[in-house]
Amino acid sequence: MARGKAPSTAQPQDTMRLDKWLWAARFFKTRALAVDAIDAGHVTVNALTAKKSTVVHVGAEISFRAGHQQRAVVVMQLSATRGPAPVAQTLYTETADSIAAREAQALQRRLAPEPDWQRDQGRPTKRDRRQLQTLNQPEPRWNERWSARLDD
Repeated sequence: MARGKAPSTAQPQDTMRLDKWLWAARFFKTRALAVDAIDAGHVTVNALTAKKSTVVHVGAEISFRAGHQQRAVVVMQLSATRGPAPVAQTLYTETADSIAAREAQALQRRLAPEPDWQRDQGRPTKRDRRQLQTLNQPEPRWNERWSARLDD
């Protein structure tokens, strides 16, 4: 009798871990980054704070913050493997409110002035330090520079 692999009886998944789904949907580069975001409290599933082992199913609404962006998505499919980006985009649908908020945030970043142009505070530059030094120093007096006295 020949030995070989047993026939695969894998059935489609109906649930999976949250950290694995976030990684497979390409919201985070590694599962460790997904776990860090979950542990920091940046991820909610169906409006409840999630743990990394939270079970995700089709139809669940997940909101999370990745970088500076807040996103809300609805799970459409589950995948145990991380595939190419076009395949990963079929795993979820972003909500209309999330899309509008991201576009408003992008517009605000585009219209915001360059941070360096309005520098009022912070560490002074080398030029600023030199100007401050010249303003704070009194004019040198000729007689105060010498230690010898004439009345000795």
